[in-house]
Amino acid sequence: MIRIHLAEGEEGCRLAVERRAVAVIVDALRASATAAGLLEAGALEICAVREVEEALAMKKIWPDALLYGERGGLPPEGFDFGNSPAEAFHAKGRRVVFTTTTGAGRLISASGAKAALMATTTNDTALMDYLCAEKTEELVIIPAGLAGDPDFDGQEDWVAAVWLADQCVRHQELGAHLRWGEGEENYCYYRERIEKEGVKALFHSAPHADKLRAISMEKDIDFCAQTGICNALPVMVGPCGSGVLLQAWTPGSD
Repeated sequence: MIRIHLAEGEEGCRLAVERRAVAVIVDALRASATAAGLLEAGALEICAVREVEEALAMKKIWPDALLYGERGGLPPEGFDFGNSPAEAFHAKGRRVVFTTTTGAGRLISASGAKAALMATTTNDTALMDYLCAEKTEELVIIPAGLAGDPDFDGQEDWVAAVWLADQCVRHQELGAHLRWGEGEENYCYYRERIEKEGVKALFHSAPHADKLRAISMEKDIDFCAQTGICNALPVMVGPCGSGVLLQAWTPGSD
């Protein structure tokens, strides 16, 4: 039996820690897709940290690492690349230090859960494989929202989170043993919107998409709205400096 919850932001992180659940951080535009893309492209591992200063400090410990991340959607000064899955291929064979406005911090907040990982529509199948392989009993899917602004409309995060929840519901093995905890009402609301409008359109109409268009990153919206294109699942395996270490879980890796 698997109990599934949907809860946004820090509330969702707290719930996952309290219930010793598997926490899935869904930062759909773009941290979850970028982290998955980095590991899919062959990055050796990712050190996710909250702050730019922590990333720069980690670079001194890992001088061979590449710095990926964003503030205001753009790479901070001194970084090698931004938070774009289109740039993930540069990380092949390299370690990565990663910081974003929201997603990386949410992951760290959930680090006390039974397991913490990042997923979105792009690696949905990998998440289903993980949940089956790990015999998950309690799952909290966490739309990331926007750090520091609990009233921000994280539409794309909810759409991706509900997409993942719906994959669980429809899954032959998981769906037969699923029961709901928190968030079923939001699941029903967004599932209906997904059926009527589609994932891509809902990503494009999200307030966060306007921010990406304003900095000429619209192509990332289309990339992140894809489903099932990535086999890598970024899973936290322990601490890393002031942050957490992510490595790839891929189907069959156990």
